[in-house]
Amino acid sequence: MIETLEHGDVLELRLQRPPVNALDAGLIRALRESVEAAPGKGARALVLSGAPGMFSAGLDVPSLLQLDRKAILAVWDDFFALMGALARSPLPVCAAITGHSPAGGAVMAIFCDYRVMADGEYQIGLNEVQVGLAVPEPIVRGLGRLVGPYRAERLLVSGTLLGPRDARDVGLVDELTPTGDVTGRALEWCRELLALPGEAMEQTRARARADLAAIFDHLGPKDLESFADAWFSDQTQATLKALVARLGKKRDA
Repeated sequence: MIETLEHGDVLELRLQRPPVNALDAGLIRALRESVEAAPGKGARALVLSGAPGMFSAGLDVPSLLQLDRKAILAVWDDFFALMGALARSPLPVCAAITGHSPAGGAVMAIFCDYRVMADGEYQIGLNEVQVGLAVPEPIVRGLGRLVGPYRAERLLVSGTLLGPRDARDVGLVDELTPTGDVTGRALEWCRELLALPGEAMEQTRARARADLAAIFDHLGPKDLESFADAWFSDQTQATLKALVARLGKKRDA
């Protein structure tokens, strides 16, 4: 589900779960483990990438709806640990957003150092509310750090998805390139950072990102239980099942 590519000092983790790189329990766990293991592989920077036109479509709702409470708690544990691993990574991490990136795809990008997105007919954003999910506090705070608290509120409460240029204008992504150049530009950004005096860059980066890392300092079992409660609420389950039914009709059409 993940292709690992070495580019000298830069390690690329490329999502490989066709057709849309949806995040099921297995991919979330694999991403968590890969990000956590990257510093031990000799890399000095990390790139997360997807397929041309599709970074990640977010959570694999149909598969997650089949899980019981114990399994869902394990998924949320891995998902929050993945966000925490990105926020706390000792390696600079660049998101190569190769196309569409709603919900979980956008969440991963938020906790990276830098975001390069494909310029085209793509969408990015956190549309959880539209599909019946309340946005967890770490994600609210992470988005607020990028775009400011009020703009984050408006985007999150409405579940708005943005095109690449609007996303760049509000600060959700940092720069745009043609679809075929996204990963190359992400690698270039990493190399530019690594060309700086190492100790000064690393210490300054750690201080500048301390607030992001601190978001996960007090996240515990009660938070996971609360999110599981919300997942299994009657309204959320009904909304998610209706979404899956609509997606099924589109595939059959």
